Amino acid sequence: MKPFFTVNEANALIPSVKLDIEKLQGIKQKYRTKYDELQLLKAYFRKHQPPEGRDPFFTLECEMDFLQLEGNTLVKSFELKGVQLKDIDSGLVDFPAMLDGQHILLCWRQGEESITHYHGVDEGFSGRKKLAEE
Repeated sequence: MKPFFTVNEANALIPSVKLDIEKLQGIKQKYRTKYDELQLLKAYFRKHQPPEGRDPFFTLECEMDFLQLEGNTLVKSFELKGVQLKDIDSGLVDFPAMLDGQHILLCWRQGEESITHYHGVDEGFSGRKKLAEE
């Protein structure tokens, strides 16, 4: 795991980070859909008898378990790279860095072409400041 990133190192990771965020967003959406489907199925079988010897929830629950495993693996890959995943839905990530001897977080959000902002480690997205032009 990388302790600190330069702006160039963080920017070099943006394409793979972007791809992983898109995958996570897709997994999250599929999970939500399957969860809703499972709730409908459970409601149905509260009023109807399931087929003999068959678990009507098994397939959906297995699919959800697999999606959860896949999502957890992607989240772990962020950690292994040293990238902090802050929010899946908005595609928000931070890269630990140093600026003028201070520990900061380079901040990137899905839709941005490159890293242009940072904030202190105790500040959130609302505390973003523009990086000085090199």
